[in-house]
Amino acid sequence: MAIEAWFMDDSSEDQRLPHHRNPKEFVSMDQLAELGVLHWKLNPKVYENDEELKKIRDDRGYNYVDLLDICPEKLANYEANLKDFFTEHIHANEEIRYCLDGSGYFDVRDKDDRWIRIWIKPGDLIILPAGIYHRFTLDTNNYTKLMRLFQGEPIWTPFNRPQEQHPARKEYLKTFTEKAGVALEAH
Repeated sequence: MAIEAWFMDDSSEDQRLPHHRNPKEFVSMDQLAELGVLHWKLNPKVYENDEELKKIRDDRGYNYVDLLDICPEKLANYEANLKDFFTEHIHANEEIRYCLDGSGYFDVRDKDDRWIRIWIKPGDLIILPAGIYHRFTLDTNNYTKLMRLFQGEPIWTPFNRPQEQHPARKEYLKTFTEKAGVALEAH
């Protein structure tokens, strides 16, 4: 089953709500791929011995793994961390997350600077390219267990918007512009 994604409304209501536009405007996997967002659907019940996950890790060089429970009972400084996760930012490296339990939303910006909400659920492995503006929040279930993957030593440093001069952002724009064949303006 494909991941669910849609264009978000402009409401400032609870960030954990779906924030569908009216009428709903869904985003396809092809549209996400044009932004550099990749997705696999895996079996989270067998993640410790999953050959498909092992192949993805080997093919992409992901040699670091840890697990993160995001919920008030298990994440120290829960409110502060959730606020930080929801602040729009980029990373200098890919962001790779595999949802093992629970659910949440990754929001990414499209070429027109509109938010696209991506709902991750158990089995969804998502890769956000370096330099893409994004943020994360839980949904109303208030819980997710994520596997974080990384090439080499993990660097979790977020660079909050604006970051148009950051090398990762410049490379993302260059790659996206060449891929899509459109000119992007810095916002």
